[in-house]
Amino acid sequence: MGTLRIHHLALRVSDVARAVAFYGGVLGLPELRRLEEQGVLRALWLRAGDTILMLESGLRGAGAPEGSGHLLAFAVDDLAAWQARLAAAGVTVDDRTPYTLYVRDPDGHRVGLSVYPG
Repeated sequence: MGTLRIHHLALRVSDVARAVAFYGGVLGLPELRRLEEQGVLRALWLRAGDTILMLESGLRGAGAPEGSGHLLAFAVDDLAAWQARLAAAGVTVDDRTPYTLYVRDPDGHRVGLSVYPG
């Protein structure tokens, strides 16, 4: 059967373009696919290493109507450089440990940037 690995992570966002400005602009994730319906951006998929991050205006299946208590954590090489990049983009660091910076995306999802040697 092989080892399980994450294929994709889908986040429901209230404004896809605004979420893309954060994940694609501030965090620098490259765009893979854009889905539009009747001229409205419904979803955008970004590359995050070996994983696809899907930013979607609607998700299939039941769940809370907005946001989540989950954490999306990205592995990074240099926390100080990321802290400077976030500050330059006007993104507040909510919390930090010696290994991880915690921020929120425009929809309130918790996002971590971590150098933890996992």
